[in-house]
Amino acid sequence: MSVVNAVRGEASLVLNGVEHIFRPTFTALVAAEQEIGPLFATVEQAAAGKIKLGDLVTLLWHCLAPGAPPLTRESFAEAIVEAGLSAVTPALKTLLTQILAGK
Repeated sequence: MSVVNAVRGEASLVLNGVEHIFRPTFTALVAAEQEIGPLFATVEQAAAGKIKLGDLVTLLWHCLAPGAPPLTRESFAEAIVEAGLSAVTPALKTLLTQILAGK
């Protein structure tokens, strides 16, 4: 059963049969931004269909909510690829919308 809090801008994604919750906290977004650069540019790239897979994985990785099943970043990235972009897009859209809207 999902415990996603839409008011917080959370999103969920099932990877390898396990639901993962993503929470775009200030700390998570700052950590992602330190790796991939300005988040507004990332949003623009996504809107133009030009977001890089590595940037997508980085953003999702840093936004994983506490209590996520233990996995390495490499296994997380592989699970993202296995799930496919069509499965990942709704969670990404939720996070990018939250980045733009803030709360």
